[in-house]
Amino acid sequence: MTQDQPAESNLEHLCVERGMRMTEQRRVIARVLEAATDHPDVEELYRRASAVDSGISLSTVYRTVNLFEDAGLIAKHDFKDGRARFEQLPDEHHDHLIDVRSGRVIEFRNEEIEAIQEHIARTLGFKLVDHRLELYGVPIEDDEKDGTGSGQ
Repeated sequence: MTQDQPAESNLEHLCVERGMRMTEQRRVIARVLEAATDHPDVEELYRRASAVDSGISLSTVYRTVNLFEDAGLIAKHDFKDGRARFEQLPDEHHDHLIDVRSGRVIEFRNEEIEAIQEHIARTLGFKLVDHRLELYGVPIEDDEKDGTGSGQ
């Protein structure tokens, strides 16, 4: 590795472990995905990746995201805003609260909710192996400003 070359990201490392051929453009896209603190869609990933390497095309981003998703390295989310959004699979499970006005996604983990989901699965005769929880809301302050708030 040369001095001007960034260290391999965790996502890049996982790709190599799975036997993927890592082109420089795939490496850039992997780094952009790993650096994302939000849940970008393909267009936003393209904007960020092409700022690093102007040779990256939108179709390359689409193909790479599909490749990473098929390999189980990233998660695709549909937060009901008409865009598929992505995040690197986290080390620890979390759920999402989506602000329907701004599109902001807040990650959270709540042990009570986790326990209730486990209990429901057991009660129905199942062992829970995976789940996804998405809550959709508006900030309470916005609701109160509109005069439509119910205080909930």
